[in-house]
Amino acid sequence: MEVVHTIGRRKKAIARVYLSEGNGAVTVNGRDVKDYFTTATLQYKLEQAQALAGVEGQYDIRVNVDGGGITGQAEAIRLGISRALVQINPDHRVALKPEGLLTRDPRMVERKKPGQKKARKKFQFSKR
Repeated sequence: MEVVHTIGRRKKAIARVYLSEGNGAVTVNGRDVKDYFTTATLQYKLEQAQALAGVEGQYDIRVNVDGGGITGQAEAIRLGISRALVQINPDHRVALKPEGLLTRDPRMVERKKPGQKKARKKFQFSKR
């Protein structure tokens, strides 16, 4: 099997995922996934797609991720892994689609407007 390359995005994070046959090693930016994502919640997000597809430990995953925060990066990687699994075997789509793992989350940070404190917060109004 050749290396499958996909891209996942979330907010400002962009993850380039390279999936190949192996024994389940996951590296993010050249570091082990346990070192890069220290919390169990973020590690679960990365394993979620493989668990639903039933292919834990069958593929080596190499990821280059850039931009955003760690949560956005984890969700971008999850989307990239999900897309790669569907590219390898289209039957995985049935398990991943209902869980929302193939949907790109469109929510972005709302821009700050001029004459306001933040995106929606206003400066204090004084009548007199």
